[in-house]
Amino acid sequence: MAFLRIGLLGFGGGPSMIPLVRAEAVTRYAWMTDDEFGDVLAIGNTLPGPIATKMAGYIGYRVGGVFGCINAVVAVVLPCVLAMIALLGLFTRYRDQRWIQGMSEGVIPVVMVMMAQLTWDFFAKSRAALGWLATLIMGGIAGGLIYWLDVHPGLVIGAILVAALLRPSRKKGTGAASSATVEERKR
Repeated sequence: MAFLRIGLLGFGGGPSMIPLVRAEAVTRYAWMTDDEFGDVLAIGNTLPGPIATKMAGYIGYRVGGVFGCINAVVAVVLPCVLAMIALLGLFTRYRDQRWIQGMSEGVIPVVMVMMAQLTWDFFAKSRAALGWLATLIMGGIAGGLIYWLDVHPGLVIGAILVAALLRPSRKKGTGAASSATVEERKR
Protein backbone atom coordinates (compact mmCIF):
# COMPACT_ATOMS: atom_id res chain seq x y z
CA MET A 1 0.00 0.00 0.00
CA ALA A 2 2.86 2.39 0.74
CA PHE A 3 4.28 2.17 -2.76
CA LEU A 4 0.83 2.16 -4.34
CA ARG A 5 0.21 5.54 -2.64
CA ILE A 6 3.53 6.77 -4.01
CA GLY A 7 2.62 5.57 -7.50
CA LEU A 8 -0.80 7.21 -7.32
CA LEU A 9 0.33 10.53 -5.81
CA GLY A 10 3.80 10.95 -7.32
CA PHE A 11 3.22 13.70 -9.86
CA GLY A 12 6.19 15.05 -11.77
CA GLY A 13 8.26 11.90 -12.21
CA GLY A 14 10.81 10.06 -10.12
CA PRO A 15 12.57 12.97 -8.37
CA SER A 16 9.25 14.32 -7.10
CA MET A 17 8.48 10.88 -5.66
CA ILE A 18 11.58 10.89 -3.44
CA PRO A 19 9.93 12.87 -0.61
CA LEU A 20 6.94 10.52 -0.80
CA VAL A 21 9.21 7.47 -0.56
CA ARG A 22 10.95 9.04 2.43
CA ALA A 23 7.62 9.82 4.11
CA GLU A 24 6.50 6.20 3.77
CA ALA A 25 9.79 4.34 4.38
CA VAL A 26 11.26 6.54 7.13
CA THR A 27 8.44 8.45 8.79
CA ARG A 28 5.33 6.31 8.46
CA TYR A 29 6.61 2.71 8.60
CA ALA A 30 10.17 3.22 9.98
CA TRP A 31 11.59 0.62 7.61
CA MET A 32 14.85 2.58 7.65
CA THR A 33 16.51 5.57 9.25
CA ASP A 34 17.20 8.92 7.57
CA ASP A 35 20.85 7.91 7.21
CA GLU A 36 19.94 4.65 5.50
CA PHE A 37 17.48 6.48 3.25
CA GLY A 38 20.22 8.93 2.27
CA ASP A 39 22.50 6.03 1.39
CA VAL A 40 19.79 4.37 -0.71
CA LEU A 41 19.13 7.66 -2.49
CA ALA A 42 22.83 8.25 -3.18
CA ILE A 43 23.40 4.76 -4.54
CA GLY A 44 20.14 4.86 -6.50
CA ASN A 45 21.26 8.07 -8.19
CA THR A 46 24.46 6.43 -9.39
CA LEU A 47 22.62 3.59 -11.14
CA PRO A 48 20.84 3.92 -14.48
CA GLY A 49 17.05 4.02 -14.66
CA PRO A 50 14.22 5.77 -12.85
CA ILE A 51 15.00 6.58 -9.21
CA ALA A 52 11.53 5.75 -7.88
CA THR A 53 11.60 2.18 -9.17
CA LYS A 54 15.16 1.59 -7.92
CA MET A 55 14.27 2.83 -4.45
CA ALA A 56 11.01 0.88 -4.42
CA GLY A 57 12.84 -2.26 -5.51
CA TYR A 58 15.49 -2.00 -2.82
CA ILE A 59 13.16 -1.03 0.00
CA GLY A 60 10.64 -3.70 -1.04
CA TYR A 61 13.41 -6.31 -1.09
CA ARG A 62 14.67 -5.20 2.29
CA VAL A 63 11.21 -5.43 3.84
CA GLY A 64 9.75 -8.44 2.02
CA GLY A 65 12.45 -10.22 0.03
CA VAL A 66 12.00 -10.94 -3.67
CA PHE A 67 8.20 -10.84 -3.42
CA GLY A 68 8.42 -7.49 -1.61
CA CYS A 69 10.67 -6.13 -4.34
CA ILE A 70 8.32 -7.18 -7.12
CA ASN A 71 5.29 -5.92 -5.20
CA ALA A 72 6.85 -2.50 -4.53
CA VAL A 73 8.04 -1.97 -8.11
CA VAL A 74 4.68 -2.99 -9.60
CA ALA A 75 2.85 -0.79 -7.08
CA VAL A 76 4.93 2.25 -8.10
CA VAL A 77 4.85 1.65 -11.85
CA LEU A 78 1.34 0.31 -12.50
CA PRO A 79 -0.66 3.43 -11.52
CA CYS A 80 1.53 5.57 -13.76
CA VAL A 81 1.23 3.22 -16.72
CA LEU A 82 -2.55 2.95 -16.37
CA ALA A 83 -2.93 6.71 -15.90
CA MET A 84 -0.75 7.41 -18.94
CA ILE A 85 -2.81 5.11 -21.13
CA ALA A 86 -6.12 6.49 -19.87
CA LEU A 87 -5.21 10.16 -19.80
CA LEU A 88 -2.99 10.48 -22.86
CA GLY A 89 -5.95 10.32 -25.22
CA LEU A 90 -7.92 12.76 -23.07
CA PHE A 91 -4.99 15.15 -22.87
CA THR A 92 -4.37 15.00 -26.61
CA ARG A 93 -8.02 15.70 -27.32
CA TYR A 94 -8.36 18.66 -24.92
CA ARG A 95 -4.78 20.00 -24.83
CA ASP A 96 -5.86 23.51 -25.90
CA GLN A 97 -8.38 23.82 -23.07
CA ARG A 98 -7.45 26.26 -20.31
CA TRP A 99 -8.33 23.82 -17.49
CA ILE A 100 -5.84 21.25 -18.82
CA GLN A 101 -3.08 23.88 -18.90
CA GLY A 102 -4.06 25.02 -15.41
CA MET A 103 -3.79 21.47 -14.06
CA SER A 104 -0.25 21.03 -15.29
CA GLU A 105 0.78 24.50 -14.08
CA GLY A 106 -0.85 23.95 -10.67
CA VAL A 107 1.18 20.84 -9.90
CA ILE A 108 4.53 22.59 -10.40
CA PRO A 109 4.51 24.65 -7.14
CA VAL A 110 3.56 21.59 -5.09
CA VAL A 111 6.43 19.57 -6.53
CA MET A 112 8.76 22.54 -5.98
CA VAL A 113 7.86 22.68 -2.27
CA MET A 114 8.34 18.92 -1.90
CA MET A 115 11.78 19.12 -3.51
CA ALA A 116 12.73 22.15 -1.37
CA GLN A 117 11.77 20.23 1.80
CA LEU A 118 13.88 17.26 0.71
CA THR A 119 16.80 19.59 -0.09
CA TRP A 120 16.56 21.23 3.33
CA ASP A 121 16.44 17.85 5.09
CA PHE A 122 19.57 16.66 3.29
CA PHE A 123 21.31 19.98 3.92
CA ALA A 124 20.60 19.67 7.65
CA LYS A 125 21.85 16.07 7.66
CA SER A 126 25.03 17.03 5.79
CA ARG A 127 25.63 20.04 8.04
CA ALA A 128 25.31 17.87 11.14
CA ALA A 129 27.75 15.29 9.77
CA LEU A 130 30.28 17.52 8.00
CA GLY A 131 29.74 21.04 9.32
CA TRP A 132 28.68 24.24 7.56
CA LEU A 133 31.88 24.88 5.64
CA ALA A 134 32.35 21.39 4.21
CA THR A 135 28.66 21.19 3.29
CA LEU A 136 28.74 24.51 1.44
CA ILE A 137 32.02 23.72 -0.32
CA MET A 138 30.90 20.24 -1.42
CA GLY A 139 27.49 21.57 -2.47
CA GLY A 140 29.11 24.38 -4.46
CA ILE A 141 31.55 22.05 -6.20
CA ALA A 142 28.82 19.49 -6.97
CA GLY A 143 26.51 22.24 -8.26
CA GLY A 144 29.28 23.67 -10.43
CA LEU A 145 30.12 20.28 -11.90
CA ILE A 146 26.49 19.39 -12.57
CA TYR A 147 25.06 22.70 -13.77
CA TRP A 148 28.00 24.57 -15.31
CA LEU A 149 30.21 21.76 -16.57
CA ASP A 150 27.29 19.42 -17.40
CA VAL A 151 28.76 16.43 -15.53
CA HIS A 152 26.15 13.73 -14.91
CA PRO A 153 24.96 13.72 -11.25
CA GLY A 154 25.61 9.98 -11.03
CA LEU A 155 29.28 10.55 -11.81
CA VAL A 156 29.53 13.26 -9.14
CA ILE A 157 27.89 11.03 -6.53
CA GLY A 158 30.03 8.07 -7.63
CA ALA A 159 33.20 10.15 -7.26
CA ILE A 160 32.16 11.24 -3.77
CA LEU A 161 31.44 7.62 -2.80
CA VAL A 162 34.85 6.49 -4.09
CA ALA A 163 36.55 9.37 -2.25
CA ALA A 164 34.75 8.41 0.96
CA LEU A 165 35.87 4.78 0.57
CA LEU A 166 39.48 5.78 -0.07
CA ARG A 167 39.62 8.37 2.73
CA PRO A 168 41.63 7.17 5.71
CA SER A 169 39.33 6.43 8.63
CA ARG A 170 39.50 8.58 11.72
CA LYS A 171 39.96 6.44 14.78
CA LYS A 172 38.20 7.54 17.93
CA GLY A 173 40.43 8.30 20.83
CA THR A 174 43.37 9.83 18.97
CA GLY A 175 44.96 13.15 19.73
CA ALA A 176 45.49 15.21 22.87
CA ALA A 177 42.17 14.32 24.45
CA SER A 178 42.95 10.60 24.43
CA SER A 179 46.44 11.21 25.85
CA ALA A 180 44.89 13.04 28.78
CA THR A 181 42.45 10.17 29.29
CA VAL A 182 45.29 7.62 29.31
CA GLU A 183 47.23 9.74 31.81
CA GLU A 184 44.16 9.96 34.08
CA ARG A 185 43.76 6.18 34.01
CA LYS A 186 47.37 5.68 35.05
CA ARG A 187 46.83 7.85 38.15
